[in-house]
Amino acid sequence: MLVDSHCHLDYFNKPGEQAEIVARAVAAGVGEMVTIGVTLAQSREAIAIAETHENVWACVGIHPNHAADVLPVVEPEVLARLAEHPKVIGIGESGLDYFYDKAPKDIQEQNFRANIRAARLAGLPICIHARDADADIANILREERAGGHFDFLLHCFSSTRDLAEQAMELGGYFSFSGILTFPKGETVREVAAIVPEDRILVETDSPYLAPAPYRGKRNEPAYTSLTAARLAEVRGLSTAALAELTTRNFRNLFKKAAR
Repeated sequence: MLVDSHCHLDYFNKPGEQAEIVARAVAAGVGEMVTIGVTLAQSREAIAIAETHENVWACVGIHPNHAADVLPVVEPEVLARLAEHPKVIGIGESGLDYFYDKAPKDIQEQNFRANIRAARLAGLPICIHARDADADIANILREERAGGHFDFLLHCFSSTRDLAEQAMELGGYFSFSGILTFPKGETVREVAAIVPEDRILVETDSPYLAPAPYRGKRNEPAYTSLTAARLAEVRGLSTAALAELTTRNFRNLFKKAAR
């Protein structure tokens, strides 16, 4: 069984569509999914979706592109209270995004640190969005670790090898998406080949970043199997071994999801 460790099921919002998406995922061997919050409202919606589907979990957090939507920045305690729900297994996604630059960098940093502190309060891992901000991501991770341990996942890894090496040193996990299958995804494949085997997960980030041969089309959790097949090639594993490995890693990181 595979787990789609990062998707946005709330974006599939036509009547009955979420149930169809979940059913197609299960038929493709993707037994569980994690739907991700990017605002407080969407985090609450993620919880509602997880309540509806036994095999769907949720994360709650504020995405960097929404960091300035509501000021002052969310208090860590607010997210930690949401995370008390039994279907919430992590915080996020949060982090830094200097590519779109939809929020001032200082506000993004405040938001990121608040989400990290929520993860520490809740005793849950944080799912990190990192885009064109590798140095600041690494610095904040090191500074916040000085205030106490927290587990973290670099979701949809598409950053530099330098960030990967620093995250490996800090014991971070890595999740790989459809980018792994893109012709220009060589750097991502190089990182996927060297990260510790007990730190690897797979995801879709659906409805975005559909893997080949569906690139450019709407992504969905069922396509986790295509990214997993490419990752198995990169790692020199069978698809069955890769599925077992990534699901075990998912359980080790997201301990509330252990069954």
